[in-house]
Amino acid sequence: MTPAPPAFWEDRPVLVTGCTGLLGGWLTAALVERGARVVGLVRDWVPEAELVRSRLVDRISVVRGDVRDQETVERALGEYEVQTVFHLAAQAIVGIANANPVSTLDTNIRGTWCVLEACRRSPRVKQIIVASSDKAYGAHDRLPYTEDAPLEGRHPYDVSKSCADLLARSYAETYRLPVAVTRCGNLYGGGDLNWNRLVPGTIRSALRGERPVIRSDGSYIRDYFYVEDGAFAYLRLAEALAADDSLFGHAFNFSNEAQLTVRQLAEQILRLLGRADLGLDIRAEAQHEIRHQYLDASKARQRLGWQPRFTLDEALTRTIAWYRAFLESSRLPDGRPLVP
Repeated sequence: MTPAPPAFWEDRPVLVTGCTGLLGGWLTAALVERGARVVGLVRDWVPEAELVRSRLVDRISVVRGDVRDQETVERALGEYEVQTVFHLAAQAIVGIANANPVSTLDTNIRGTWCVLEACRRSPRVKQIIVASSDKAYGAHDRLPYTEDAPLEGRHPYDVSKSCADLLARSYAETYRLPVAVTRCGNLYGGGDLNWNRLVPGTIRSALRGERPVIRSDGSYIRDYFYVEDGAFAYLRLAEALAADDSLFGHAFNFSNEAQLTVRQLAEQILRLLGRADLGLDIRAEAQHEIRHQYLDASKARQRLGWQPRFTLDEALTRTIAWYRAFLESSRLPDGRPLVP
């Protein structure tokens, strides 16, 4: 498939739900850079979010509201004449989902059908990209996961993503809605301030000279996916959806197709930081998580002409540089820097 013309995004009205999140911030930046007229749906004002800190928020239109409020979503689509929708808003922390499942299920499932229904009632919308996850597959013996694997999430977060994924493809099948689904591995990169996640937590601890805490036993295998590659993948899928209506209802895995244990990734971060001497504090406390996952991204390569732009070490080096700068510029209440 040939790439979209350079002017595809220029002056294009685009709605991004979840624009203050990790992927949302990078995707919004990429859209603004390409000349899109971005509308961000924002529920909570998060001053430390990169969208706010970088003042990128001043270059987009902000609609304050909850993704579960269909009327607000529909108003935003209509008043800003939105053509492309990226639905990223979700409660994405597995531990929070296990502790507070109702909030997670409500946001991730009801929020998705509200966006889809608002889009169905908004004739100007031409492309919709819904963020699912590799967790939507649940646990399978056959690896790597391909897009035809059944969606068998069993724990709250995984189930919420299985349901959102099915809803999106149901709207494509039933109403011919121009929607496609992304299933990415574990996203990481600069801007993720959920310090209990592996990458930011490990980097912050190492920069402080502390042993990084690993919640699991370190043997869980994941598919780690750099956020800048994620943003490019979302843009490419939307462009392809505009050019080829046979993609309506399709799901796409996006991945570096590399298997890494939690321990391996944390130790690689320590090596890149020159702090392998710190070691890891392995707690083995993780519960209700899939032990082994990784994705086959051949469909995205073949149908979309997509491939990741960064190697693991390149991506980790860029990520470490972001956190080093962020932590050195941040200060505790008494004026001391977060990183000595």
